[in-house]
Amino acid sequence: MLVDLVQVTASDQVRLHGALEVPTDEIRAAQPNPKVDAWLCLHGTGSNFYAASTLAGITPKLLATGAAVLRANTRGHDIICTGPSAGGHALQGAAYERVDEAPLDIAAWIALLKERGYARIGLLGHSLGAIKAILALAHEEPANVAALAAISPPRLSYSHFVASAHGAGFQKVMDEAVERVNLGRGEELLFVQFPIPYCVSASGYVDRYGPDEKYNILRLLGRVQCPTLVVYGSTEVQSNVAFRGMPEAVEELGAGGKWLQTAVVAGADHIYTGCHDSLAAIVNKWVARLG
Repeated sequence: MLVDLVQVTASDQVRLHGALEVPTDEIRAAQPNPKVDAWLCLHGTGSNFYAASTLAGITPKLLATGAAVLRANTRGHDIICTGPSAGGHALQGAAYERVDEAPLDIAAWIALLKERGYARIGLLGHSLGAIKAILALAHEEPANVAALAAISPPRLSYSHFVASAHGAGFQKVMDEAVERVNLGRGEELLFVQFPIPYCVSASGYVDRYGPDEKYNILRLLGRVQCPTLVVYGSTEVQSNVAFRGMPEAVEELGAGGKWLQTAVVAGADHIYTGCHDSLAAIVNKWVARLG
């Protein structure tokens, strides 16, 4: 497969990089009119376009359907990085990003695919990348987006976390983060263990997990108009409070309609270790059924 290293600049001057793979001529001849002719794939928290193992694992199977695959960075790539922005070079990465800026990144990547001649674009995000894709389509759905595959989007819900067995510890960290933000120290870093262990700024923690629940997909999915598939791994659902009950909750949202489908990959953890082929098969089978 040919790989083209590409870059775009979002409307606020943040520069992003990615890798575009296209199917071989033989595959194109065998699959001349795919339902999705290009997938835009978005990594999860702290990852990037070349290290996202879940996206790398399913890419060959997506290419086999005749679709191109663009694995793309968002400004939340890696934990901490530096990059150009409207104000010059700034600290970026998962520790500092505001998730509600992700639609700017997605719009830039969709524009690149449209310039390359792709007319039926699918968004495929993993983990926080799935939330970013849902968020972007909930606010403004580009005409060229034909489908959304959200792989393991967690439930970023303050009320859900507070009510969980981790509630007391979560609230303690949230209170500390809010205090720092109120003191004008929102850029200071916290080393947290919940809902995932990583390094994040105080303002980033409040933005992502605070009472406003801006990124609770159960509030956002109803505003997405294109056909949508949400997939979880059975192991992650059983082992992590951020995913517990999500297949049932999403399925209830889609009850009575065909626009929202839910699937669970048996035995799969959050990165679908050993289950990439099963995951890709579910996505491809769903796409094949689209009108």
